[in-house]
Amino acid sequence: MSDAAQPTAAEVRAAAEAVKAALDRHLAAVERRTGDDDTAVYEAFNALAAAAEAYDELLYDRYDEVTPFEIPGADGALPPYAGPDEPHALSLLIRRDYAVAEPQRLLAQARRVAEIDGEAEGPAARAGVSPLAALGVLFGEFEPDEIASRHKEFGLEEGDSTLWVTAAEELPEPGEWLNAPFEHADPERIICRFDVSSVFDEDEDDDHEEEGGAGGSDS
Repeated sequence: MSDAAQPTAAEVRAAAEAVKAALDRHLAAVERRTGDDDTAVYEAFNALAAAAEAYDELLYDRYDEVTPFEIPGADGALPPYAGPDEPHALSLLIRRDYAVAEPQRLLAQARRVAEIDGEAEGPAARAGVSPLAALGVLFGEFEPDEIASRHKEFGLEEGDSTLWVTAAEELPEPGEWLNAPFEHADPERIICRFDVSSVFDEDEDDDHEEEGGAGGSDS
């Protein structure tokens, strides 16, 4: 980079001050959080990440130095929000993955539900012998949130899950999107998203192992 294109020392200092302010806002949001899915905390986190990334780039361009911050990369990041400032409607897009970890438990629970409901015909009659019928019975009987909270009882193992909150000007017409419920999800209208994955835990474990390895090599 040429000297003419380099940021000024004042610009780097201003970026550093922005990081400090973002840190304060993030801490304040965390202290006031109302639950695990607090939108204010999520927004403050993104603002802090953006401020840290800007400072990191300016610091490198000006002084050829880097920070110890781990800045989230662009891969998988949401595009800038381009939806309405005052949404009059919203949609929740939810995906939860499960593995059938204990088929016999799944069959037993479905058979019990079918017996309680007195279902002796159709798919329910095969709930105790057919995993496909068992899943139909259980997901027909219980709400998705109850399945999520009791998945082990049903012989299921959780995989990844995600929740997208998207903004809209108004509710779609009844039945408008039922044939393809996720086809027209607009990333630029996502207000916030919440992801759960074991890969996040694995990343933390890898970081701890690297720290342990570094300590061992220094000794």
